[in-house]
Amino acid sequence: MDRDSIVAGREAGSRGLQGGEYTRRNFVLVPFLIDNGGWTVFSAGVAASSSEPAILFTAFEPSGDDHAAVVIRELRRRHPTVPIYAWGGPKMQRAGATVIAETGHDAVVGIPGWDKIRQHQKMNRDIARWVSEHPEVRVHVPVDSPAANFPICKITKRHGIRVVHLVAPQLWAWGEWRLKKLRRRTDLVLCLFPFEEDWFGRRGVPAKFIGHPLFDEPLDMDGLGERAKLLTEGSPRIGVLPGSRPAELRRNFPLLLNAFKALRREYPEMVGCVAATTETVRKQLYEWANRSGGWPDGLDVRVGETDLVARWCDFAMVVSGTVTLQLAKQAKPMVIVYKVNELMYKLIARRLITTKYFALPNLIANQEIIPELIPYFKGQERLATMCRELIGSPERLEAQRLNLRSITAKFSGRMASLEAADAIQEMAGLADRPALPDNAMRSDTAKLSDAERADASA
Repeated sequence: MDRDSIVAGREAGSRGLQGGEYTRRNFVLVPFLIDNGGWTVFSAGVAASSSEPAILFTAFEPSGDDHAAVVIRELRRRHPTVPIYAWGGPKMQRAGATVIAETGHDAVVGIPGWDKIRQHQKMNRDIARWVSEHPEVRVHVPVDSPAANFPICKITKRHGIRVVHLVAPQLWAWGEWRLKKLRRRTDLVLCLFPFEEDWFGRRGVPAKFIGHPLFDEPLDMDGLGERAKLLTEGSPRIGVLPGSRPAELRRNFPLLLNAFKALRREYPEMVGCVAATTETVRKQLYEWANRSGGWPDGLDVRVGETDLVARWCDFAMVVSGTVTLQLAKQAKPMVIVYKVNELMYKLIARRLITTKYFALPNLIANQEIIPELIPYFKGQERLATMCRELIGSPERLEAQRLNLRSITAKFSGRMASLEAADAIQEMAGLADRPALPDNAMRSDTAKLSDAERADASA
């Protein structure tokens, strides 16, 4: 498909009446925090032909916007005229969806008051009304955020709409009692991790492992290597990956910073580089550092260049999350940490959590192949000790590399965006995609703008 066709599909998908701003918020309950993503009415979808099936996506966090966008782009490439609607983010709009209401502006910590709960309920009523006015919708694709999406799945199932979950709810980690609800409110769960298909299948939930979008596109390792030569010189080189959510950053970055300072006192030639997700995050990191004695010598910052930092470093200190798989993709050794509120964990979270491991590489391997300090409560001493053990042991570093290559091999040969689109179009009763030459999707992606190409690989 040529670029003009792609652009035309996106323009058709983004037309609509501009709406006013809402002051509503949604929340997603997890053991440690509650995220409140603001949402704003963006546009009203163009009326679709009743003879053509439509698809509805609902996503409430930036990560959901990322996951949905690549699938929407693939569906739009295959079916340029099929209406695709969304409660979602800007990447979903650029991928070709008609965004009814923009969601996931922020992620803040705190228990919502009654006003936010009422606002969330109001959003559900708006969605219910919209769904009743759009009988052409055949498939609802909720993306992650089960607490926000489960009530919407109930609404869409009531209207006879089939539900395909994109990103499995992490019931294997906590909240297994929600399985009964999931069985009632899904027709298929698309799993990003290889162990999930079997886990859900044994519990009566239809599930399919599709791979992870992070592994859909290969890295330009030569290009990253050349750019890495321009970063700070020294040895050892340590990557510092503090996460992206405000709560994660606030709890974990001072810990990582103090561990780096402690290590540099022992290894004066050591250098580090922080991978900040945005310019706003970078400014916050400097502010926190200034409250803790200032920014240390030998520590650089790169914004939006996690893969470059991973290519450059010998090993990394990393806050638990999807970024651990970015490091695994390059077989980069690491120590994984996640600092939480000790009182809240002991009172509530430990009674809810059922998984043996927390870090994704260990979950996928079903054994501890990476040191994980989760949950973590105290100062930097234990984290610094784990890093010292890696610095002093080439054998441990190499063992991690071998184990990381073994888990990333489980994603080999899969394209998550293609397999997700296959399942969704089948549920919608759309024709199979035409036979494509090898790397066809990557060829189309190469024709997009830099911003659109970044969306495709997010």
